[in-house]
Amino acid sequence: MERILKSIGRMIAVYLALLGSILSAAETSRRPNILVIVADDLGYADLGYQGGADIPTPHIDSIAACGARFTNGYVSGPYCSPTRAGLLTGRYQQRFGHEFNPGPDGPAAVGVTEKGLPLSETTIANRFKDAGYVTGIVGKWHLGSSPKFHPQNRGFDEFFGFLGGAHTYFNKETATILRGKEKHSEPSYLTDAFGREAVSFVDRHQKQPFFLYLAFNAVHTPLEADDERLNRFAAIHEDQRKTYAAMLSAMDDAVGNVLKKLRESQLEGNTLIFFISDNGGPTMRGTTINGSINTPLRGSKRTTLEGGVRVPFAIQWKGHIAAGTVFNRPVIQLDIQPTALAAAGVEIRPDWKFDGVNLLPFITGLKTGTPHETLYWRLGEQNAIRHGDWKLVQYDLNVERSPTTGVSQKKLYHLSKDIGESQDLAAEYPDKVKELEALWQSWKSELAKPLW
Repeated sequence: MERILKSIGRMIAVYLALLGSILSAAETSRRPNILVIVADDLGYADLGYQGGADIPTPHIDSIAACGARFTNGYVSGPYCSPTRAGLLTGRYQQRFGHEFNPGPDGPAAVGVTEKGLPLSETTIANRFKDAGYVTGIVGKWHLGSSPKFHPQNRGFDEFFGFLGGAHTYFNKETATILRGKEKHSEPSYLTDAFGREAVSFVDRHQKQPFFLYLAFNAVHTPLEADDERLNRFAAIHEDQRKTYAAMLSAMDDAVGNVLKKLRESQLEGNTLIFFISDNGGPTMRGTTINGSINTPLRGSKRTTLEGGVRVPFAIQWKGHIAAGTVFNRPVIQLDIQPTALAAAGVEIRPDWKFDGVNLLPFITGLKTGTPHETLYWRLGEQNAIRHGDWKLVQYDLNVERSPTTGVSQKKLYHLSKDIGESQDLAAEYPDKVKELEALWQSWKSELAKPLW
């Protein structure tokens, strides 16, 4: 009997060890979910974690608090569509001709324009779908409105949102919201609807790894908010800023609902979350178009000054990125794709020709140094290069109350000492101007002619 009991005991021990190894393998084989959240035309100074004081944004702030915030976060274009083209490809969009917005914006673009993200480019959704992920986009597309450019023809399994560059927030006869490829009548305030659909996507795909691109149109014009949010900001007396605050608060609510769903589904620790804005706030000629604030940066959306291309940028991945991490070296939205793919265990091939890099080794301390010694920009005649802390830039003179039009002369700034780009050092450091100009010209030689 004793031998039988010992034999049974050994069998149980072997079974438990085998079961443990199976469970361990299952846990390690569950690849992280990827959530990329993009705000539209958000001011640099308007989030709580960026120093904003009049608009509480606790949910967006929590992404930075629970992970890493980047004090030198950039995008590769100073307005909407080019930034998205760079984000979805991991490549400078000027390399494949997507330098400008495709236009026309809004519902009128549907079925009219043949301009869009070139079909020669592979998207982040393509790559994650190939890796076995379910892929979804909720919100603004703005990468082409004809059928061949539709998100579900570019790697996304699911789509809820609109195809153009701007959209009303309330249901109107001109509203053009799609669920998949079918028109959808949306009764809710649009930011709330996008939050609802993102929560639904997470809820329906809890059992499989997912990639979700949540691209809000908030806080892009038109300035429209619901009464409940407007009442939160009765203390703000300027109507434009009050409406902007209500719109940003609605976006923060939506982000909070998605984060709550991840926690309730026990997915938060296994979800890599990115948050950026697509460009700076639109504050041309000393005024603001949507109520945004870019302090302490100079410049605006549509310019190559810091106010156009430097943005709030945060990453959360609990258990992998230490809470409260502050990373001070330059990063760019082109890094999102290689970082996400590396987290998912997808081998990045050289022929993909990414300009972005995997940020995880840098922010976890496995690598020292800087992800990018040099960053580049071109938007027509506007251009810029950041090399170390030096920036050489030509920018649209419309950013200032200037009697002349066109672009400025080449200006040289030292960003670590002059984040507001107020002191031009070009005359004082002519050799630095030549060095940066040569680097930028070398990069320019690799670019395509704009497609439109």
